[in-house]
Amino acid sequence: MGQRGEPRRVHAYDGELGAAVARAQEGDEAAFAVAYRLVQPGLLGYLRGLVGDEAEDVASDAWLEIARDLRRFRGDGAGFRGWTATIARHRALDHLRRQKVRPRPTALEQDVLDLPGPHSTHDQALEKLSTEAALALVSGLPRDQAEAVLLRIVVGLDGPSAARVLGKRPGAVRTATYRGLKRLARQLGVEAVTDDAPRTLGEST
Repeated sequence: MGQRGEPRRVHAYDGELGAAVARAQEGDEAAFAVAYRLVQPGLLGYLRGLVGDEAEDVASDAWLEIARDLRRFRGDGAGFRGWTATIARHRALDHLRRQKVRPRPTALEQDVLDLPGPHSTHDQALEKLSTEAALALVSGLPRDQAEAVLLRIVVGLDGPSAARVLGKRPGAVRTATYRGLKRLARQLGVEAVTDDAPRTLGEST
């Protein structure tokens, strides 16, 4: 359970990811490749929301640091997703400081947003997003909302994990996510956003 009784978000592949990370920490290069394959799509989608077309370069820098510091990591598959997102965010902010531009939410990869059936209006809103629509809609969100949506929906972190990445309280991240999704839903013509937690690719219920 997360803070305040919030269920920890679990992906169908988190067990496989945790096992792969453990083997990679022992020097298994094939296991590291498995971990990369499982984490990279969400991580890249998140970085696209921060640095746009520079996402792949920033992701490469992040993975170099991840590989270097892998033995220091302690945790399971879900924890590894949060840890890698934190590293990626730091590298993205470093990149943006070098470029002297503000973070700009941009296109989200459609395959990352290809969610399961519409069980809440969060899902309904996101399922209507194409890459082009995401570029227009997410770029219009305030930065805190855009980044919260990216971490919760694209990377698939729970509220406390996303809060740790952003250095904020879980309640603030939950509120930002809700407001961001509510705004997207309104623009997409979905009547209302429910209080159901948003789900993401591969998440179990």
